[in-house]
Amino acid sequence: MNPETDRPSWDTYFMDITTLVAKRTTCLRRAVGAIIVKDKRILSTGYNGAPSHIRHCREVGCLREQLKVPSGQRHELCRGIHAEQNAIIQAAFYGVSIKDATLYCTTQPCSICAKMLINAGIRKICYQSGYADPMATEMLAEAGVDLIHLNPSDQEAAE
Repeated sequence: MNPETDRPSWDTYFMDITTLVAKRTTCLRRAVGAIIVKDKRILSTGYNGAPSHIRHCREVGCLREQLKVPSGQRHELCRGIHAEQNAIIQAAFYGVSIKDATLYCTTQPCSICAKMLINAGIRKICYQSGYADPMATEMLAEAGVDLIHLNPSDQEAAE
């Protein structure tokens, strides 16, 4: 908190909301939340889980867990979609442009999400936890998308 105003910074504010969004996950392995922001306004939110009207892993179990698939591999075996993908889809569903917006995410995007975010026009990504996917980092850098690691303790110290 800023001692002069008792208000969180914008980054802390949006990351706190992203953490709350992650609590809606239906994934058994990892809770991820994402929000897309432009001009300090939230445009859309997403969390990882199965598509609407599809049974999710809490109901049917996790195939990736059963097969002992390591994190970051064989995404096609998962019933769910990533939080970043859900945030993009929700914006499209409601006709909201996310061009030149910022994505806040609890986890650094994977290479599949990075490609989608690049093509959706996202210009900046702020995340809390890293993700072992060097291809994502390389593609985001090549596309000129700012990738910023917001460590919770660093956020509070900077305010």
